[in-house]
Amino acid sequence: MQYAMPILNRVVLIAMAKPLIGIQLYTLRDQTENDFLGTIRRVAELGYEAVEFAGFFGASPEDVRKVLEETGLHAPSAHIGLQWSESPDRMWEAFAEQVAFTKAVGLQYVVAPWAPMPENPHVEDVNRLAGMLKQASELVRAEGMTYGYHNHDFELKKVDGTPVIDRLLEQLTPEELIAEFDLGWVHVGGAEPVDYITRYAGRVPLAHFKDFGEGRNDTEIGAGVVNFKPVLDIAEQAGIQYIFVEQEAFKASSLDSAKISLEYFKKNGYLQQKA
Repeated sequence: MQYAMPILNRVVLIAMAKPLIGIQLYTLRDQTENDFLGTIRRVAELGYEAVEFAGFFGASPEDVRKVLEETGLHAPSAHIGLQWSESPDRMWEAFAEQVAFTKAVGLQYVVAPWAPMPENPHVEDVNRLAGMLKQASELVRAEGMTYGYHNHDFELKKVDGTPVIDRLLEQLTPEELIAEFDLGWVHVGGAEPVDYITRYAGRVPLAHFKDFGEGRNDTEIGAGVVNFKPVLDIAEQAGIQYIFVEQEAFKASSLDSAKISLEYFKKNGYLQQKA
């Protein structure tokens, strides 16, 4: 099946390059907590082209930039959460400090990894979250970077007939908030991953590939049931610049799983220069 890009985006997106394949370093958290910089080097040795950060484990911006230069890895983004349990003043102060750190590293995107949402959300809950994201976006954009949001399945819950994630993206402009769709969670939430990539083409420079086997148990890319192939077919036209592997549970080791997931992309025409 062919998926048409939204007309407004078609001319802009036609010249886009094939996405680079990276890994969200939360996947390798058992490694990064013991040897953060060494793990980045190992990612490059496996053949990945990019990393997305989930903490810096005491490394300085200079340390991070140096290892990226050594390995040739791209690093466009980092997940930085708002510390929701703290007082508002301290929450924003801590967030601003982390944003300044990512700027020093040289990143382009700051991404919210999650946000609290009631089991049965109402419009007021969505509006409150949208306001928080707007304020965070202002801080990020003031530093010359772009703010994004990474979903789980609960953002696919409908509020007055519209999924939470769509309401958020309606309330904030593309300049205020880009989408980093986690396509595994989109699937678990009951939607087709390719539909969300198509709907928001041009607003999804980053995408997470997370595969699921049975229920909510994730697995290596290509070993589960999430339908990624239609997304790969239109990724370039849709403007996806980076695809990040993410996995949380492993049968063997996180590094073994990362290697298996990378093979899926090689079989589908990516990373040919490193095959």
